[in-house]
Amino acid sequence: MPTPAQVRAGAALWAVAAEALAAGVVAGGAVAQAELLRAAHTARLAGLPRAEAAALRVVRGLRAARERRAGQRLADLAAAFSELLRTAALLASGTGGPGLTGGGRRAYGAGGGLRVHGLCREPVLTATGYGGVVTHLLGADGSRYTLSDVRPGGLARARGAGAASVALGGAALDHAGLARGGLRITGATVSADGRLGAGRGVRAVPAPGAAWDEEPLAALFARPAAEAVRELLAGDAEPGLLGCDVQVVGAAGEHLLVRELRADAPLLRLRPAHPHPELAHTANLRRLAGHPGLAVRVLGRPDPDRAATLSPLAVGPVPGAEYTLRLPPEWRDRADLGYDRLQGSHFPEGGAPAGPVADGGPGPDAVADSPLWRVRRLLETGVAGGRRAVAETGRGPEPLAAYGPLRRAGFATAADLAGALVAEAGRRPRDAFGRLAESSSEGYAWAWLATSAHLEAAHRSLVAASWA
Repeated sequence: MPTPAQVRAGAALWAVAAEALAAGVVAGGAVAQAELLRAAHTARLAGLPRAEAAALRVVRGLRAARERRAGQRLADLAAAFSELLRTAALLASGTGGPGLTGGGRRAYGAGGGLRVHGLCREPVLTATGYGGVVTHLLGADGSRYTLSDVRPGGLARARGAGAASVALGGAALDHAGLARGGLRITGATVSADGRLGAGRGVRAVPAPGAAWDEEPLAALFARPAAEAVRELLAGDAEPGLLGCDVQVVGAAGEHLLVRELRADAPLLRLRPAHPHPELAHTANLRRLAGHPGLAVRVLGRPDPDRAATLSPLAVGPVPGAEYTLRLPPEWRDRADLGYDRLQGSHFPEGGAPAGPVADGGPGPDAVADSPLWRVRRLLETGVAGGRRAVAETGRGPEPLAAYGPLRRAGFATAADLAGALVAEAGRRPRDAFGRLAESSSEGYAWAWLATSAHLEAAHRSLVAASWA
C-alpha cells in the first residue's frame, strides 16, 4: 500500500496532470511543463519511479508537439496522458500496488534451481541508441523466462549480440546456442516479469535443449491461436509469445498473409518484428511469401493494436507436413527471423502438393473499420486543443448525431462516455451572483480518463475477436 507521502505525491500529480490535459498542447507551454516536472520530482522523492516516468513522458510529448517535431503523434501523447492519469489516480486513492510503489531498479527474487529450454532469440534496437539481444526461454513447468544483453551500441551491437557469450553464472554458451539448447541453473534470481539475473551466487551449465515438437515446448503450439490471444491480451502487460501452425497465402506489401491450419481459421497477417533493413525479419518474410501453400510453425508476439496480426520471432517446420521447411540439423528445427537468413535450400523442391490452398485477401478489418475512431479522434482533439476544443465539438446543430454510428454498431457505452466528456468539457458553473466561473479540471480529467480506458478495453476486445 502507498505511504501517506506517496498518496500526497499522487494527489499532487493528479491535479497537475488534470490541468495540463484541460490546457492541451496549445496552452501546454513552459508553465504547465514546469508544474509537471515539479510534480514528477516530488514523485521521485516519494519513491514513485513509475509515476515520475509517466509525467516525464507527457512533458516530452508536449514539447515535441509544440515544436512540431517529425514523428510526433497525438496518439502517443494521448496514451502518455492516459497512463499518467491512471497512475496518479490509483496513488491518490491509496490503492496503488507494488507495481506503482516499487523501487526504480528491477527487483530480483530467489528462483532456486531451474531447468530452462531455449525458444528463440530476438534482436533489440531502440531509438535511444541501445542494442542487444533477448533470448526467450521456457521452464520445465511451462514458466516463461528471458535472458537479455542490451547495452549502448545501436545496430552494430544488436547484430553482434546474437552470437555473444551468455553472461550468466559462467555458462560456456552463447545466445545462439542457448536459443536452441538449455541451461541448468542453481541459485537463480528471477524478476517479476521473468527476467533472469546474474547475481554472484548464480551458477549455470549448458544442458540439452528440446525441439519444438517435444515437451514442454510443444504445449506452446497445442492450443488454437484465438484462445491463446484472448489470454495474452487479458492483462495490462505487453503480450507474451504464442505459437501456431500456419499455411502461407502470399504477400501483402511488407507483410505476409497466412492462415492457421485449423478449420474455419481467419486470415492472419505477419508483420516484421523489427523493420530495420539491416535485420533479417523483412527479408525472411519475403522469402516465405514466395512459397504459397507452405506449412510453417510460427512463434511470435500478437500485436495488441492491429486485427489478427502477429510479429513472428522464429519459424520452423510443421511436424508431419509434406510441404514445409527443411532446416539444417544444427538449427534444431527453428530459424530466428532476426538473425538466421532463410535460403533456397531451406525450402522444399517443387510446388505445393495438390489440394486446397488458402486464397483470397484479407476481409474487413474489424478494428480499423469500427466507428471507435470517432472516440479516439475526440480524445486526441482534447489533447491537442484542450477542453475548449472538445466543448466545441458539441456546439453543432445536432451534437449527438456524431455518436449515432457508435450506437448502431453496438458501442452504446462508448457513445455515452463520449457524450458525457463533451458535456463536461462545455460545463461552465456560475457563482452566487450568476457570473460565469472557471470550472474545475478534475471532473473533465475523470471523464476523459473513463472514455480512454473504455476505448482501450473495447479495442483489445476487437483485436482478440479478430483472431477467432
